[in-house]
Amino acid sequence: MNPALAFARSRGLPVAAATALALAVVTTVFTGSRVTLPDLRHLVDFSVPVAAVAPVAYAVVLATTLHTPQADLEHLSARPVPLLRRLHLVALTLLATALAALPLLSGSPAEIFAVSARNAAGHLGLAAVGARLFGTGLSWLLPLATFGPTLLLGVAEDNTPEWWAWSIHGPSSTDAALIAALLWLAGLLLTGGTRRGAETG
Repeated sequence: MNPALAFARSRGLPVAAATALALAVVTTVFTGSRVTLPDLRHLVDFSVPVAAVAPVAYAVVLATTLHTPQADLEHLSARPVPLLRRLHLVALTLLATALAALPLLSGSPAEIFAVSARNAAGHLGLAAVGARLFGTGLSWLLPLATFGPTLLLGVAEDNTPEWWAWSIHGPSSTDAALIAALLWLAGLLLTGGTRRGAETG
């Protein structure tokens, strides 16, 4: 069997990809809807398109494929597993970007796609960092743990996003793009060096 195909199957990528696709289809159907952010500190009236929020779900679902029940076999393999892990993250990012493009079919503006693709990459990077810190079985933890405070505390009193709430910034925010890029690069670097304990965690 092709090593890349065996690698993907061992990590449940087909099922995760199908689940993420279903979420993307739902997002496309409700592409005109917006998610209101209930900031706990201020009375604000701030919302973001549902297509900009959906990448968190894509990242959480696809991050489950960073874990494998065959970690021991991978560590004994003569094949370049660290390279396969990095290529895996790249493939997940390309897949999430393609899913982020689906709402374009229902008339979503290109600017929303840019935000959605940025958020997908950033949250997948967070998932990869989480896999390194907490073990691959908990790779989904960081995207959820960071997005919760963003929803509840990410809007300032002047009804604009806080600087750290990068995922709710608009498409013109270079700071948000930089943060997402740094998160993804950090995840890529850490993915290839996953410790055995982290891989089986």
